[in-house]
Amino acid sequence: MNPLVSVSWLAERLGDPRVVVLDATLPPVGVVPPVDTRGRYLERHIPGAVFFDIDELSDHSTPLPHMLPGAEEFSRSMAELGVGDDMTIVVYEQTGVFSAPRAWWMLRTFGAREVHLLDGGLQAWVAAGQPVESGAVKRRTASFKAKLDAPAVKSFAEVQQIIAAKGQILDARSAGRFAGTAPEPRPGLSSGHMPGAGSVPFTELAADGRIKDAQELRQLFAAKGVDVTQPVTTTCGSGVTAAVIALGLEIAGATQVSLYDGSWAEYAQQPEAVIEKA
Repeated sequence: MNPLVSVSWLAERLGDPRVVVLDATLPPVGVVPPVDTRGRYLERHIPGAVFFDIDELSDHSTPLPHMLPGAEEFSRSMAELGVGDDMTIVVYEQTGVFSAPRAWWMLRTFGAREVHLLDGGLQAWVAAGQPVESGAVKRRTASFKAKLDAPAVKSFAEVQQIIAAKGQILDARSAGRFAGTAPEPRPGLSSGHMPGAGSVPFTELAADGRIKDAQELRQLFAAKGVDVTQPVTTTCGSGVTAAVIALGLEIAGATQVSLYDGSWAEYAQQPEAVIEKA
């Protein structure tokens, strides 16, 4: 299934009650004061779109950011948003390619059958002359029975095993953070990278606010020495932009992709974790 859909594809289906549209925009990292993405959603969004708050929908029982919640909690949250696991779900963000892939990955990992990303997001929708609306949207309660796809989510212990086996790990953080020459945005964490990991900054997978096409992504991954026919685990700072790589890998044809949910926020805190700098 192609995870991307075009503006015209969505416009033709916008009135279908079995199609649900989600704005999954997180504030960009490092911008002060923080961008009020919910406020921007209320000002302007695709008609009928619901705000998918990644922070709010994450696990708050752990100090780690953006961790997946439990299946029951996610089921309740999706039902309240009016998102059914058998619906066609289209996720977008207000600008660029940053957080919407995380929502795509969360929904897929909890068993939603048909989840897409709007190619170009809200910017492409507006540029095409499509309508927008303002205000909150309340959908009718739906049925979502979350079933975790366990192999899609890696723990610290599993990542340690992948490192020992010299498996493929791709890191979406900036080249400076990966090399250990730039600081981490989270206080107290050393920068650097896991042994054997490859650097694939998530910004390299997009251009002009869109994820690159399959041929460009295959070329990018090949240039990084990635074998898309073999298992790949993605990671980043907190599990958000790792999903950009996961999306890119799927578009490129990879079928054995997992994501380290704790990512660097967890890894760099572990006493037994080996951190390389170069």
